[in-house]
Amino acid sequence: MGKWSYAVILDAGSSGTRAHVYRWPDPVVTRPSAKFRNVEKLPEISTNNEWTKKITPGVSSYAQKPDRLGPDHLKPLLDHVLNVIPPEAIRETPIYVLATAGMRLLSPQDQRHILTSACSYIRENTNLSLPDCSVHVKVIDGKTEGLYGWIATNYLLGGFDEPEKHNHGKDHHTYGFLDMGGASAQLAFAPNATEARKHANDLILLRLRSTSGRPQEYKVFVTSWLGFGVREARNRYVKALLRETASSGTQKRPDPCLPQKLSATIEGTILPANAPISTKNPYFVGTGKFDECLRRTMPLLAKDVPCEDDPCLLNGVHVPAIDFDVNHFVGISEYWHTTHEIFEMSHKDKAYDFNTYQNRVKEFCGMNWDEIRKGISGKKWGKKVNEEKAYEVCFKAAWIINILHDGIGIPRVGLENTQSSATNGTKEVLKHGKEKGYLDPFQAIHKIDSTEVSWALGKAVLYASSKMPPAEDTLPVGFGSNVPGIPNDFQYPASPHVPVLLPQPPQGSYTNKTGDHWHDSLFDGDSPRRIPGILLFVLIIFIALFFLCGRERRSRLYRKIGFSKSRGSPHKRRGLLAKLPFLRRAVSPTYERVLEEGARHFELGGVDSDDSDHSPTTALHPSKSAPGWGNPHHHHHHPTLKYALDNSSTHSIGSALEMETIKNHVDRTGLVIRTESRDRLSPLTLGPTLNGRKSRTSSPVRHKTPFSNM
Repeated sequence: MGKWSYAVILDAGSSGTRAHVYRWPDPVVTRPSAKFRNVEKLPEISTNNEWTKKITPGVSSYAQKPDRLGPDHLKPLLDHVLNVIPPEAIRETPIYVLATAGMRLLSPQDQRHILTSACSYIRENTNLSLPDCSVHVKVIDGKTEGLYGWIATNYLLGGFDEPEKHNHGKDHHTYGFLDMGGASAQLAFAPNATEARKHANDLILLRLRSTSGRPQEYKVFVTSWLGFGVREARNRYVKALLRETASSGTQKRPDPCLPQKLSATIEGTILPANAPISTKNPYFVGTGKFDECLRRTMPLLAKDVPCEDDPCLLNGVHVPAIDFDVNHFVGISEYWHTTHEIFEMSHKDKAYDFNTYQNRVKEFCGMNWDEIRKGISGKKWGKKVNEEKAYEVCFKAAWIINILHDGIGIPRVGLENTQSSATNGTKEVLKHGKEKGYLDPFQAIHKIDSTEVSWALGKAVLYASSKMPPAEDTLPVGFGSNVPGIPNDFQYPASPHVPVLLPQPPQGSYTNKTGDHWHDSLFDGDSPRRIPGILLFVLIIFIALFFLCGRERRSRLYRKIGFSKSRGSPHKRRGLLAKLPFLRRAVSPTYERVLEEGARHFELGGVDSDDSDHSPTTALHPSKSAPGWGNPHHHHHHPTLKYALDNSSTHSIGSALEMETIKNHVDRTGLVIRTESRDRLSPLTLGPTLNGRKSRTSSPVRHKTPFSNM
């Protein structure tokens, strides 16, 4: 799969589906060098804007036509991610289709039809890894969505990897997380030590794993409010407003959460200013009274619902007490878009404070709709602001303010901590933010270090963490009830039947997998391949040097280590070197070098006695122990012909050859001719004065032997 691992997360939200591609270094690459850097850090996950694609509407809109979900909705998303992931990595890349609040509003039967259609289409049209539909394609609950967002936020801010740089006091170094979409809102945070002990049963045990294989555990409180997203909250507001104004005797209903003189249907369609309006159906006309908008949206928090487990925040939902001295919250999605996007171009200050933000909203919503339209045409509020966003911003702003300050209880920074309405609390927040980081009670963000904060990233962090090879006796990565060990409701980030093994590359593909890191795997003390790798490396070097040293040096090496023994010797070769075929001396050209190098001593084996088997072949091997030129040895008693080339007469050699002629019917013409040539050398030429040096003075005269005519 190369040096990168990939994961695809499809965030199937209520308004659309967004495909994310994430990657991180493969454990085969990172584990050998982990002892040098990033030992206790989580995997380094990366992505970019070009790897993300969003289409609308959401998957929940296919409830009545699930068969069209694949070709109409999933296909462009899958085509996009397959162009991002290298072809060789596709089969190992998991894909997750995780639906949120929009799907939660559907019936279980409609959910099942949509999820089945999605899983079947992906399996039939891609090679992405999807081993278990129930794990990879599903509707996640609000708590899981909130937990993923909490993971992503702390991962990007550094709360996990660098706790010493994010010390909030009381041994606390993580950030709270707030998310709001169209249908639901989530809250996640790690309570202080006192609240964690009091509400231990309400917490989720989260277990991650660093690149070193050691676990990181956190105890987090997570809750979700379905129906508290901006779209669903607006629907509840419209219904309440229609009930309260039903006795007005007219279809024209005043709406304080719309800019002045803006007319719109109850479904949210903006009506032309001069066009006739039907009196059959009620419609809204904006008054631009933001203070009244705040008052009318307050009941939507449902704070009057009985609290069965004190303390509670919204809709009677229990939440441990929040210690804002150590719990600093980061808000994404609508928290960011509503507090920043509408004022992005007209105001340079980016940080949120209640006083500054509320004054800006009042100014905007009190404007006449015609004036706002002119500002939109002139890009006064940036390219992203259109009439639809301008229509929604007043209600969204009122809802966000109520949720944050009257619902969750976040201090009104700028109102409670500044002197007057003329004070720019945003500049104060920015000033302190540069010194302290995200240490204010609330801060809305969109990106951290160019990476968008989304719960999908949290899912990717959890999955990548689970793929880090574990240390000994390490519990699995995942989350569940806050009990020791592995709770019954423990959720694994991947299919639980797929084990996490130590990173071993497939046979034959080690080079491709490790790339430039082969030296780390070979010489790193933590690598299980260290010793075998070194031995293999030394053996390869030895063999290469052996063959590069030349034939002469190898010959001398044979003699020094006593490698060979005469074929005619009664003793057989012993030892390991004799059994290695690539260390044996080549025998076929030996007899051709006799004339050229003046062969010192050799023995002729394979000429058997009457009692021996008749072998069809004969091999020549150097003698294990050969006497010098001045020490000839004649073994007339031995049944095999043995002789030494020296200054002796040729008569005895000829007699011996004649004696063996009848017993051997093998063509030895070449052998005898060459042997005879040596025996015909003049004694004076090969005299002792030459001390055994080679003789090349003249060519010997060839005599006929009994073999010559064979």
